[in-house]
Formats: sequence, C-alpha cells, structure tokens
Amino acid sequence: MSEDMMVRDLLALAPEATLAIAAVAGLLLGSFLPRRRQWVVRVIAAAGAVGVVATTVPVWSDPARTVFDGSYGIDAATNTVRLVVASSLLVLLAMSAPETRRAARESEFVVLLVLSGLGRSCSRVPKTLLVLIVAYLLASVPLYALVGFGKDGLGTEAALKYYLLGALFGTTMVFGAAIVYGAGGATAYPALGSSAHGAPQAALVVGAVAVLGGLLFKAGAVPAHFWIPDVVAGTRAPVAALVTTVPKLGAVVAIYRLAAMVLEPSGLNWRLLVAIIATATMVLGNFAAFFQTDVRRLLGYSTISQIGYLLVGVVALDRSDLALPAVLIYLAAYAVTNLGAFAVVCAMPALRTIDDYTGKLRRHPSVIVALIVCLLGLIGTPPTGVFVGKLSVFTAAFDAGYGWLVVVAVANAVASVFYYLRWIVPTLSGARQGTAPEPINTWVAYAAATASIAVGILAGPIMDAMTGPLAVP
Repeated sequence: MSEDMMVRDLLALAPEATLAIAAVAGLLLGSFLPRRRQWVVRVIAAAGAVGVVATTVPVWSDPARTVFDGSYGIDAATNTVRLVVASSLLVLLAMSAPETRRAARESEFVVLLVLSGLGRSCSRVPKTLLVLIVAYLLASVPLYALVGFGKDGLGTEAALKYYLLGALFGTTMVFGAAIVYGAGGATAYPALGSSAHGAPQAALVVGAVAVLGGLLFKAGAVPAHFWIPDVVAGTRAPVAALVTTVPKLGAVVAIYRLAAMVLEPSGLNWRLLVAIIATATMVLGNFAAFFQTDVRRLLGYSTISQIGYLLVGVVALDRSDLALPAVLIYLAAYAVTNLGAFAVVCAMPALRTIDDYTGKLRRHPSVIVALIVCLLGLIGTPPTGVFVGKLSVFTAAFDAGYGWLVVVAVANAVASVFYYLRWIVPTLSGARQGTAPEPINTWVAYAAATASIAVGILAGPIMDAMTGPLAVP
C-alpha cells in the first residue's frame, strides 16, 4: 500500500478517529480534573460526536468503496450508522447528565459511553471476520462496565448476567470464525463468498451459525435475548437506553453485511434460518411484554420485538431494492423513538410501574404527550418514522417472496398495540400528586418525539439518501 493510499484510507475513517481521540482525551483529562470540572470531559465527548457528523456529511454522496485492503467498507449503510450513533451519543450524554453530573466517576462514565459508541460504529464496517471479532469486543467491554456502574445489587447482577452471556457468545463467535476459516481458507468476506462453494458444507454451516450467534447476542434476538429484560430493569435508566439502542444499530447492519457477502454467495439456505429467528423474536418479545408491569422491562421486551421486525428486512436482501434503505430508516427511526421513551423514564425516575403513571397526563401533559407519541411510534402508527420503517421492511419481504413472514409480522405488530396501550391508558385517567419531571430529559423527550414524526414525514428523501450498494473490493 502506497503512502497516498494509506493517507486516503486514514481520512476515510476520520469519524471513528474523532470518537477515539475524544475518548482518549477524556480519559486523560478526567484523571487530573477536579470533580467540579468533570463537565469538560462531557463537552469533549459531545464535540467528538459532532465531529462524526461533520466528517460524515461531506462524504455522504461519495461512491461505495473499501479501505485498508478491503478490511472496511464505506457505503450508505456505514454513513447512516455513523450519523445515528453520533446522534444517539449526543442524546445519551444529555440524558445521563442529571444523574452523573459532578459524580466521583463522571469522566469514566462519559469515556465508557464514547467507547461503546465507537465499538458499535466500528462493528458495521468490517469485511473480515477478524475485524468483526475485535469490533465485537470493543463494543461489549465498555457496556459491561456501564451496566454495573452504579455498584448496587440489581446493577451488579445485571452486569454479571450480561458479561457471562457476552463471554459465551463471544467465544462462540471466535469458535465459528475459526471453523469458517478452516472450511473456506480465508477470513475476508469476498474471499469466503467465492470459496464457499467448494468448502465442506457442514463445517461452513456450523461456523456461520456460530458467528451469527454472536451478532444475534448484540442485536438481542432469539435465542440470545435473555439478558435484555434483566439488564434494562437492573441498570441505570440512561444505560438501559444505551443498551437497547446503540448496540442494535451496528449489529443489524453487520448481520446484513455478513449475509450479503458470505452467506448469500455460499448457497446456504440462510434466509429460512433468519426468517425463523425473526418470527421467534417477534413472538417472544411481544407476548412476553403482555405481562410486564415494570415499564423498563416492558421496553426491554419491546426492543426484542423490534429486532424481529428488522430481521424481516434482512431476509429480503438482494431480492428487493427496498431492503437496505428499509432496514436503515427503521434503525434510525427506532433509535430516536426508543430514546424518547427512555427520556421520559429518566425524567420521572420514581415511576417504575405502569400504575405509577396513572393520571400523569393531567399533572404533566407535555411530557406525557411526548411519551404517548413515542409509544405510538414504537407500535408503528403513522406518521412516525417507525411506521415507515415497518411498512418498508414488510414490503421488501413481500417482494422477496416471504409473504408468510409478512403475515406473521403484521399479526405481531397488531398484537403489540395491547401492551403499549396498557401503559398509555392509565395516564389518561385520574390524577396523582408527584414531583415535576427532570428538565433536561423532558426536553430530550420533546426533541425525540418531534424527530420521530419528522423522520416519518421526510421518509422519502431520507430513504433516497440511504439507497446505495454495499462496498465491494
């Protein structure tokens, strides 16, 4: 590789470098700044997230390409996840400020938050199994620490469960990558795709399923979903918002890229497997949410169901031109809508159950209206962005010949109305005393609810911008 090519490739990864620099600078400064000045680290982290946006937007329309000898792909999917992760980090920095401001370990919290975003941003660009594994670890380790950051009983239990399952599926992913390498003779996706036909099919299937298992864990899909409800209920609310949003972005795109470049050329019937996983994920997430009274656990199971809908779009790849932009707009819309719902939870932390929200519309009408907008958005009610996302992935799956999967998905979407309404209806009746919502998260909820609707209204141009081929060497 020439020096000019090296410089060009480094510049192509400027968004990731910006986050990395922000994390290192925050870690170093946080070691010396007094507690009352730890806010400087938060400002540096926010500047890093803004830097991601500033370095991504100018190159948005550039042709899809790979860098570092095909190890990373830069395309519409990459740039979309970059922007959504950066925007989510800005929201999460604001959401966590009331709880962590001037805390003894504020800078550590912020740095771990940035590193988790960096890991998730990196996990959607790899085009080799080795880089995918490294990105998996970078995205996972900071989250383990964040989940147990409060050092309380529930948080420690949640962190332990999360870590043990993460170690299990991480080891499974490494084992699967070794098998795939032995069967296909390569770790790069294009090389694996071209050599898969002559590889031992049994070994290739076992290895591919094992690698897919690690990605399903990060996404929160069946059968690697067990950690989500416990982690969401046990950790701090801002961290719960993080683990149900940011990890999903890179994981779904990584699954899409692996399926498009390795599984599809191999001739394996991977679509049926992903369709079955999507069905199980939707059904389990929705029906388990029926019986939840804790609002955080309800949102945890809601996250599982949303991943099921996203996998419906993955099934349609290469058989529908709508598949990739549908998945991307769904990811963007889900991120902002889910963060909006959690912002309300953060704004009123004393309200842990559905019944606690009884009569809150009369006491705090504006913040409850934002909550209702976000919950209706998660259902997929027009004109929200999630409605466009669901409609698009269902259309793509139907075009791909998976009508039965669309029927299952629509039935699950209808069924989900029940448990979201269980939360909404009590807010409309009666009146209860209570403390005023926390101001910062209240404004975050307003902004997220507005953005959820804006994504739905502007879905046409947004999807046009997200349309484009995956980067191929």
